[in-house]
Amino acid sequence: MAVKKKVIDFNAKPVMPKATAMWLILNTKLTFTQIATFCKLHLLEVQAMADDELGHKITPISPISVGQLTAEEIKRCEDDAKSTLRMSEIMKGVLFAKNKTRKYTPVALRREKANAILWVINRFTTVNSKEIAKILGTTEKLVDSIRAKTHWNYEELEPKDPVLLGICSQSDLDSLKMKDDV
Repeated sequence: MAVKKKVIDFNAKPVMPKATAMWLILNTKLTFTQIATFCKLHLLEVQAMADDELGHKITPISPISVGQLTAEEIKRCEDDAKSTLRMSEIMKGVLFAKNKTRKYTPVALRREKANAILWVINRFTTVNSKEIAKILGTTEKLVDSIRAKTHWNYEELEPKDPVLLGICSQSDLDSLKMKDDV
């Protein structure tokens, strides 16, 4: 099994956002907006945690000990309520090993993949088969057969949105749209 190295996306949320938010609520003078922005949570969710509606179930984790924030960064944001927290410089460039495993696809969902492929082909005409296969978790051969209308069950296929079927995310489709526009 191949191991794929992945660089951290620093615009992503912290490792455990709710636990990090809980620690920031309990141990800092940061505003709820600053905490919500850093942890990529909704402001009302942070307020509910502070009001102990959700907080009693969450064990706080220090973002300083994990290396996501520095004490200086927290102090800077406590002094200026309009500034936003930034991920620690220590975390930049760190590589994580991620096992590349195949995800099990239920039989019912496998039957719907052809419908999802047809939907994507109809919406994004200039995107190549390789990109479609990668996003929908299928083979180029299947995508090509549907595109060429030689699929064994082509007459029975109905275009269905892959996001609604749970095959891919909306951000995946947005990335395809960007490639289609180019």
